[in-house]
Amino acid sequence: MELELRHLRVLCAIADAGAIGRAAAGLGYSQPALSAQLRRLERHFGRRLFERGASGVELTAYGAEVLQQARDVLERAAAIGRCPAGDGPPVRRSLRVAATNSPVLPGMLARLRGRRPDLALTVSSVYATSAIVDLLEAGEVDAGIAADYPGRELRHSAAVAHRGIATEPSFVALPAGHRLRREPEVTLADLADDAWFLTPDDGAGWPGVFYEACGAAGFSPSHVHEFLGDPQQLQHMIADGVGVSVVQATLRPAPGVLVKPLAGTPLWCRYVLAWRRDGPADAAAEALLSCAVGAHRALIGQSEHFRAWVTR
Repeated sequence: MELELRHLRVLCAIADAGAIGRAAAGLGYSQPALSAQLRRLERHFGRRLFERGASGVELTAYGAEVLQQARDVLERAAAIGRCPAGDGPPVRRSLRVAATNSPVLPGMLARLRGRRPDLALTVSSVYATSAIVDLLEAGEVDAGIAADYPGRELRHSAAVAHRGIATEPSFVALPAGHRLRREPEVTLADLADDAWFLTPDDGAGWPGVFYEACGAAGFSPSHVHEFLGDPQQLQHMIADGVGVSVVQATLRPAPGVLVKPLAGTPLWCRYVLAWRRDGPADAAAEALLSCAVGAHRALIGQSEHFRAWVTR
């Protein structure tokens, strides 16, 4: 098989969707046809790119390396002919980005500035994923970093496209003196009597997915603080024993705070890049996605508790 750009797009689509069926629907293939494409790709590379499971597919270590190279190739292909003629400075195009509370954002922007100096970025902080989608639909922003949850994938019109950046488990932050401090992981049921900090409705499924997971664990939280503010302030209150909180798995804990995985990974979150198809972000989508994926990998590299969870 001669490798073509369409094959690389298939690889990226499967990785982004996390399931062959969802990827097939997005690409307009049947599931058997896309499964056959994947088998041909794996024969071409001579190694497995994905591990299959009951809930979908997950990249192998080799597959993750191939995926990064595939994204780089697609980005370079999209850039062909984009350089302005003449010897003058490149024409800068405005790109408006809305982002929810994601640690991916700073690293993505730093990478993008180096890779695409032709883009003049304007960033707006928007908490709710639903609000980001509304801004995209209205043409008020060009791209967004949002979040969704398994079974509650991002919904929008045909004017908007989206790709997954990374899917990661949700962890829990505890005070360093918590009774479970010596446990390598905790269950939601272990925390049934604790007070919880919860962020408000994000229009994408939170905090509904949290309450559903608690119900499956046999309890309903009796004491909840609704909090939307400075993450450092939240960590200070956790350190003081005011409550515990579901947190992003790559969170860097402040002094006095422990971050632990939840046994059985009852909660997952997916970071999503969304953009308008008719705007400047469409031509820059591969660069945006590649920079966001690179930023997330860097966060994993800095997170001891995440690396320990992966090893287990």
